[in-house]
Amino acid sequence: MSELLSSDFLVWLLVLVFGCCIGSFLNVVIHRVPRGLSVINPPSACPACGHRIRPWENVPVIGWVFLRGRCSSCSASIPIRYPLVELSAGLLAVASLFWFGPTVQAATSFVLLVAMLAVAFIDWEHMIIPDQISLGLLVVGLAVSPWSSPGVVGALVGALTGGGLLLLVGVLWEKLRGIEAMGGGDIKLMAAAGAFLGLGSALLIIFTGAFLGAVVGTLMMRKEGQARIAFGTFLAAATGIVVFAGPDLIDWYMSMLRPTA
Repeated sequence: MSELLSSDFLVWLLVLVFGCCIGSFLNVVIHRVPRGLSVINPPSACPACGHRIRPWENVPVIGWVFLRGRCSSCSASIPIRYPLVELSAGLLAVASLFWFGPTVQAATSFVLLVAMLAVAFIDWEHMIIPDQISLGLLVVGLAVSPWSSPGVVGALVGALTGGGLLLLVGVLWEKLRGIEAMGGGDIKLMAAAGAFLGLGSALLIIFTGAFLGAVVGTLMMRKEGQARIAFGTFLAAATGIVVFAGPDLIDWYMSMLRPTA
């Protein structure tokens, strides 16, 4: 860590720029994948008028600021989501390197986190989690497991437990209440998270996501009288919390269980 902190500022800047560029691609994923469109063709264009985005207009964050959040051709508003996703991905790249150093864990954490970032926005807007992301993430998590901290066995157990627990909850809730409580996308997403992080972290993500969803759902019900909860969004947020603070949360929880003298 100390070596990284003393590294050339240029290294950190390059990591930030790299992450922002990944975020630019995530915006394409967020917009196109739920609509069944290719993320490769056609090139980026304004959804309102079809104006082909020029290279300088497509520079992450800076392009949006320079354009003042509007298309240069038709002046249609460009959602704040675009620079937000780009900057978030850049900060996740910096945070992963800072937290884990130049390791395989930093790389796998970044892959997991940016995929979850895309899931958070897609599920919030469309109430779906595309299989291209969840199943693709599961495959990657299992593929890198020989070099990641859970290991091969830990990844398999984490995937089965993470997805299996949500499946069990969904089946029981549907039998008891007669309504669907858990979408298949949430189950696949948790299987993927378990493959990357292992059993303990997968369980912590589920409980943290449920807590976040309950809090936000309660606030929405008080304000609007009803709550339309995209559970995948909260699972994605919980994954970010657990990646960086999971061990501390577990230590804190265990300390609460210990009897005081």
